[in-house]
Amino acid sequence: MAKPIVLIAEELSPATVEALGPDFEVRNVDGTDRPALLAALQSANAILVRSATQVDAEAIASAPNLKVIARAGVGLDNVDIKAATNAGVMVVNAPTSNVISAAELAIGHIFSLARYIPDANASLKAGKWQRSKFTGVELYEKTIGIVGLGRIGTLVAERLKGFGATLIGYDPYVTPVRAEQIGVELVSLEDLMKRSDFITIHIPKTPETTGMISTAQFAIAKESLRIVNASRGGIIDEAALYEALKTKRIAGAGLDVFVNEPPTGSPLLELENIVVTPHLGASTDEAQEKAGIAVAKSVRLALAGDLVPDAVNVAGGVIDSSVKPGIALMENMGQLLFGISGGNVKAIDVEVRGEIAVHDVSVLKLAGLKGFYQNAVTEQVSYVNAPLMAEARGVEVNLSVSSNSEEYRNVTSIKATMADGSTASVSGTVIGPKLHQKIVNINGYDVELAMAEHLVMMVYADRPGIVAVYGKAFAENNINIAAMQIARNSKGGKALSVITVDSPVAAEVLEEVRIAIDADVLKAIDLRLE
Repeated sequence: MAKPIVLIAEELSPATVEALGPDFEVRNVDGTDRPALLAALQSANAILVRSATQVDAEAIASAPNLKVIARAGVGLDNVDIKAATNAGVMVVNAPTSNVISAAELAIGHIFSLARYIPDANASLKAGKWQRSKFTGVELYEKTIGIVGLGRIGTLVAERLKGFGATLIGYDPYVTPVRAEQIGVELVSLEDLMKRSDFITIHIPKTPETTGMISTAQFAIAKESLRIVNASRGGIIDEAALYEALKTKRIAGAGLDVFVNEPPTGSPLLELENIVVTPHLGASTDEAQEKAGIAVAKSVRLALAGDLVPDAVNVAGGVIDSSVKPGIALMENMGQLLFGISGGNVKAIDVEVRGEIAVHDVSVLKLAGLKGFYQNAVTEQVSYVNAPLMAEARGVEVNLSVSSNSEEYRNVTSIKATMADGSTASVSGTVIGPKLHQKIVNINGYDVELAMAEHLVMMVYADRPGIVAVYGKAFAENNINIAAMQIARNSKGGKALSVITVDSPVAAEVLEEVRIAIDADVLKAIDLRLE
């Protein structure tokens, strides 16, 4: 029997090929040579790439035998995940390969700012001896703020403990008990900005975190503040940062990431009190080797039909065909639950009812957790590390199944219980030959609404005229309503309105509507649909 063909499209470590083992025919191609790549993909069962090879819809369509695309690294900007999913091709990466390297780079930036290492190096090489110009500061007894206490933020905290600094942190999805375990005092973002001598950022870039640190935050910071971002470009408002640095509102900044990369023409590059690196978070020999070995192992699992821990779009393994459509639904419902619950929960319960209950549906629990934590952490969330994220945060996770489903052939639900005992829940189903995803219940209110990228949910006292009020506000702000569902718990009681819109809704528009209808709850939730 012919061996499966694994195509290596970029230079990878010898350990990567070794990890593949002798069971595959390994072929090499220059992934940047487009005609050669498309020709080689005709017979490939798997392809391993780094960042230079574009595995887009055209490439995937050229590969009729392709089963898995493996990216030896964290980012997946060069892989068309949707096209791969539609073609039934698994996409895997190495989400934890660079966590140590990223944490160490952030600390390197902190030291560079504290002791002027890059500037002193350049000065001395230019023939100058300027000791007094580069008088720095110690980390000892300073306050270091860590924004984001996920895996990388935790590694940073562990490594900074030995310097005798006071560690404070901001992360709305981590409990005070967990923060205490890693030696960090949990505080608000405002308090962190006021108290910190150094700040290092380790959170994902989402609509909520984009521009999270801007003019208002710099206005309350110490003039001695030095801030580092080795996470995602855009979390710090670059225009506000430029102004704060130029006017000496803060002392310095270290950036490894930018809104536009490379940051050609950015005025930040003209400043003396900033240290910049060209997105080097994963650029170590160790991280690259770990990434190559990790995806080689994933390729072996995928081609053997086993569960693949770091699969991005599907779980892999033996999953019944009737269960598979529910995977994307559960990931989307997990995201939606995160949006309506606020994320800081003590328990998550997944329930599966209907015909699929006779099969192994444990992947649906994993999918729900994967969706829930997708926007809560910096690192890539997979089917294996999502439960670990819940465990690390002290979240109890349960799965229950029942063959009884009265209204639909199959219904899946995911519920979050908060520390105060309050709950939030979402139920959904997949219907029709085109497998349309439908939301059928939110927080106990029966609805039937297609899953969409942008949703607005509001709860208010049931009374006439409310739809006209928010309809007018959205129209005036050029926000088109695509669909709408209204449910109520009783006549004249509380009403739930869920609408899908074609574009994100600005916070000021939401606040205008909230005041106008006197809403108990009003949230805009933006999903990355699976």
